[in-house]
Amino acid sequence: MLTVQLYGCASRHDLGPLATIFRDALIPIIFEFSMTLRVIASGGTFDKHYDEIAGKLQFGPGHLAEVIRRSRMTVPATLEELPFLDSLDMQDADRQRILASATRSVEKGIVVIHGTDTMRETAEVMGLAKLDKTIVLTGAMIPYEIANSDALFNFGYACAAAQLLPVGVYVAMNGRVFTWDKVEKNRVAGVFQER
Repeated sequence: MLTVQLYGCASRHDLGPLATIFRDALIPIIFEFSMTLRVIASGGTFDKHYDEIAGKLQFGPGHLAEVIRRSRMTVPATLEELPFLDSLDMQDADRQRILASATRSVEKGIVVIHGTDTMRETAEVMGLAKLDKTIVLTGAMIPYEIANSDALFNFGYACAAAQLLPVGVYVAMNGRVFTWDKVEKNRVAGVFQER
């Protein structure tokens, strides 16, 4: 019997007779659907490098081309690198630059790599724009190149979400997906949660 977690619901719902419909009709359509993705890199902890001499994290060449290669992703993806910023340094113009990239994208599935501190604010700008696309923002608490980083997992999870979720703007972090208007970063616990 097929059980599905309905988006936005806390309880699980048994589909009963509908299970056959999902198994035989809808699920093959989802997985046979050919989609291309656009990955927009805007910086954040995800793309930071550790400078051993200075003893701090800073930006250098982006990691996303390697992340895409390493993930062995077979979905065609176009990588667009914007100027890398720590999200605490992002201004309205920077958020508009990300929105403009998403707006002109021919791809309907978009993953935005973003710093976690102001990811919600950028998601709000994009959500209010009501684009006819599925946009998923993600990032990392630990830079990609540092051991035990959550970057690769979050990236893969966001790519899957961008292909499977309906049109809208979402934040995907650490195995959870939130709509843009119902998410916040818990700075004490270092996780995203529903607000």
